[in-house]
Amino acid sequence: MKLVTGNSNRALAQAVASYLELPLTDCTVKRFADKEVFVEIHENVRGEDVFMLQSTSYPANDNLMELLILTDALRRSSARRITAVLPYFGYARQDRRAAGRTPISAKLVSNLIAEAGVNRVITLDLHAAQIQGFFDIPTDNLYAAPIITRDILDNYKLDNTMIVSPDVGGVARARAVAQRLGTDLAIVDKRRPKAGVSEVMNIIGDVSGKSCILIDDIVNSGGTLVNAADALLKAGANEVSAYITHGVLSEGAAERIAGSKLKELVVTDSIEETPATKGAANIRRISIAALIGEAIARTASEQSVFELVRLSHHRPSPSGLTRGPCTCFATA
Repeated sequence: MKLVTGNSNRALAQAVASYLELPLTDCTVKRFADKEVFVEIHENVRGEDVFMLQSTSYPANDNLMELLILTDALRRSSARRITAVLPYFGYARQDRRAAGRTPISAKLVSNLIAEAGVNRVITLDLHAAQIQGFFDIPTDNLYAAPIITRDILDNYKLDNTMIVSPDVGGVARARAVAQRLGTDLAIVDKRRPKAGVSEVMNIIGDVSGKSCILIDDIVNSGGTLVNAADALLKAGANEVSAYITHGVLSEGAAERIAGSKLKELVVTDSIEETPATKGAANIRRISIAALIGEAIARTASEQSVFELVRLSHHRPSPSGLTRGPCTCFATA
């Protein structure tokens, strides 16, 4: 088994390698003067089961091209199987035609990945579960719910906590966490007058006197979270925090979150940390390295990855993750 990474998230790749007790494969991924991507694998990968970790986050197009060119280099080097491990799958929000004469970019990117020579995909918290069907190769969509739930158990008192979905579309995701914790669920009713802009209409559920925790898959500009926090506090909530899987946090978002009424924003390390997020006192990160590493170990040994998905919908023991020879998440 070989573990290869591009430049999108080397910190996470190193953490996964440490979990697997496996060194990162020596390779060069750099740019020519005109910014074309150049890749060279410095180790023999012939006949190997290769796992290629690369988030297609900002700069999305550069990181996507690294992924495709890495795949081509591995395929031409006679790797036996190439698994693309995508902690964050970019372009996932363009998963349907919301208006006339617009693309379905998520399908286009999935086609590019498969045509480049990837044999299998492992990803995390796709924006819409049906994106799995865009790939014509086996695809495992993992969930960050066990890791998020464990962190909430470690840092919050559940007797006064309410899980909140920031919009109607995210209810299933928030409900899964609420069921694991045994807490109530509220919903923020919002609308988008245009892309990237959200307006809160009302709150569905009684949040008065509660410590509210917003659950979502992606935070980009931070506008939705800031508006939802203001609306929840206005409705009587004591405090508002947020747990988001993918901290895209585009330009200005970290400052917006830092200056908001959010107690804290917790994101996973599916996307590499930026200087702006490092400087925000109320933004905290939790690691998905054990989850990704476990999925890789199970895939390499032909064990069930579905167990990781299935157990994400059950309440965990306070011990959370357990490490052993291809162990799974501990459950009560």
